Amino acid sequence: MTLKYKCLILDHDDTAVKSTPDIHYPSFVQALKEVRPNDKPITFEEFVGYCFNPGFSSLCKDIIQFTDTEQQHQQKVWKKYTESTVPDFYELFPETIQEFKAQGGIVTVVSHSERSRIERDYSVHCGFLPDAIFGWELEDHQRKPHPYPIKQILTRFDLQESDALVLDDLKPGMEMAKSCNIDFAAAGWSHSIPEIKQWMKAESNYYFETIKDFRDFVFL
Repeated sequence: MTLKYKCLILDHDDTAVKSTPDIHYPSFVQALKEVRPNDKPITFEEFVGYCFNPGFSSLCKDIIQFTDTEQQHQQKVWKKYTESTVPDFYELFPETIQEFKAQGGIVTVVSHSERSRIERDYSVHCGFLPDAIFGWELEDHQRKPHPYPIKQILTRFDLQESDALVLDDLKPGMEMAKSCNIDFAAAGWSHSIPEIKQWMKAESNYYFETIKDFRDFVFL
């Protein structure tokens, strides 16, 4: 078995782990209710749609327009949820990346989750830590969709653009990949909103309905 790419650049939430329905959305709803009790509640479909476009950061800053204090409270509630819940990985995902690693591949994560949570999730479910992690703890201009994480990964591991594949379920990951001329694969197994699914299918280099499809693709 050989590898199609030397390096995987993986998203975490709703690509590797099932976290938005159980952690990110309910924590956001609770925080919003506490800081804006008179605001209309945000639906799950609206939340996922905003995270898709324009992205979670813009949802907070531009759409909801949280003040600094409100944003800090939202982060506090979110951290409480992420601390108390270890999300499950999607079936076949741990085995796929374990095999990729065993074959000499480089496994990296670029996510809007925090490094400590990503390390915990990988330790519990995969038995190893990613070779590099770029999470929410970075400065805003260093998080995806900015190209900083990919540039760092290519430099650190002495890789060419053609050596890496980005796997993500949402638009910010795709924008990051395109800005660095890296192949992008959409994780379609978490998509439940038809508009997002159609857009990602049209705009991605590759679209995978299942993790088995993705697995068959990365192993030659």
